[in-house]
Amino acid sequence: MNIGFDNEKYLKMQSEHIRQRIAQFGDKLYLEFGGKLFDDYHASRVLPGFKPDSKLQMLLQLKDDAEVVIVINSGDIEKNKIRGDLGITYDVDVIRLYNVFKKIGLYVSSVVLTQYDDQPAAAAFQKRLESLGIKVYHHYNIKGYPSNTKLIISDEGYGRNEYIETTRRLVVVTAPGPGSGKMATCLSQLYHENKRGIKAGYAKFETFPIWNLPLRHPVNIAYEAATSDLNDVNMIDPFHLEAYGKTTVNYNRDVEIFPVLSAMFEMLFGESPYKSPTDMGVNMAGNCIIDDDAVCRAAKDEIIRRCYTAMCDRRKGLISEDEVYKLELLMKQANVTVEDRKVVAAAIRKENETLAPAAAMELHDGTIITGKTSNLLGASSALLLNALKHFAGVSDDVLLMSPDVIEPIQDLKVRHLGNNNPRLHTDETLLALSICASTDENAKRAMDCISCLRGCEVHSTVILSAVDERIFKRLGVNLTCEPKYETEYSRPVS
Repeated sequence: MNIGFDNEKYLKMQSEHIRQRIAQFGDKLYLEFGGKLFDDYHASRVLPGFKPDSKLQMLLQLKDDAEVVIVINSGDIEKNKIRGDLGITYDVDVIRLYNVFKKIGLYVSSVVLTQYDDQPAAAAFQKRLESLGIKVYHHYNIKGYPSNTKLIISDEGYGRNEYIETTRRLVVVTAPGPGSGKMATCLSQLYHENKRGIKAGYAKFETFPIWNLPLRHPVNIAYEAATSDLNDVNMIDPFHLEAYGKTTVNYNRDVEIFPVLSAMFEMLFGESPYKSPTDMGVNMAGNCIIDDDAVCRAAKDEIIRRCYTAMCDRRKGLISEDEVYKLELLMKQANVTVEDRKVVAAAIRKENETLAPAAAMELHDGTIITGKTSNLLGASSALLLNALKHFAGVSDDVLLMSPDVIEPIQDLKVRHLGNNNPRLHTDETLLALSICASTDENAKRAMDCISCLRGCEVHSTVILSAVDERIFKRLGVNLTCEPKYETEYSRPVS
């Protein structure tokens, strides 16, 4: 995998730029952290070299001056919205974030439930947070938001929201995912701080879209693909173009809210320190790209993966046809097709040869490994074993697990656990392999190579079970599937 991003340069440049922004304001700075504060796998996929915890490492350099406020949309709690990269709900992720921040020494002062309307699930979640000793605040819907500036900047608008008590100069506002209400929380606090005679400022730390890359750069298109469910659209920042005569990239929600922010600053300070949404940002990621070809290729791969995920979600009945259509249009804008994903053709070829579900993996050096369905193993399990053999230098004709090990597991699954499918799932395969590794040197060598799977590309010719999907995610494998189920085959798989 070619490195296209200088992570060390990023950490240094980004922390320095945030310090400069803190100094620009007086008593306090509210810093909206967009994207993932850590576990930012989207950024690490489209910017090869970016570490998933880069933003967290940068923030740790400022931890003595910082406190964290976690924001979650009450509607997302009610809908059990799931964080796609980890497979956990947003409310569970809030507690995970709290525990991680606390463990590494970041002070988390509170959780804010935005768009709160006495939703039963949100109220229950509040009780759970309070039982853990976490302070909880409510923010509410504002009619006409974000266009009704007069109402928003009033006691009936932001004034209705509960004031979040903070104690440090830098308040980092983060969330488990987009659309949680981070910016509105920051602006609400500016309103309340002003009423209390405290001079506070606002800045935005959003990795994507990257403001100093072209509008249709693959990295920015990949951001649209990642947020297609929010209907985010990248656009030229019209305010920046008018103020400076320079073309920069932002997205629709920031452009829409900018008049509110500008009006608020004028009300608080007499004039706005920002002439455009781009001015609000502190993101230095675009200055740390060292190989544009590498990040373009990585971003195009991400767009294809997002489209496959959408097609499978449509097949599951989770999203509409319109969302898939939007992603297909983004693929056209990026000038890519599913044929550009090498593992797709390899998996389909293996399926046609065996007339059964198959899977393929592309390793970092471009090598393609395949797996087929057998009486003992599903295609994904076979693929994992074949890939581990390759990494460990074990011959293809060597069995890492004997049928004598697999068959008792199958018997347990079918006779006692009520499974109809006797084939081993990926988790069962890895557990069996770990047992064999205690007595077999080849199995041990294969187990020692599991970390080599991270970042590899996998494609399955059928939608995988939740178990297999979860294992691939934990292994750090980039998975796509054809939008069909194993049950749709014309004949039973033997």
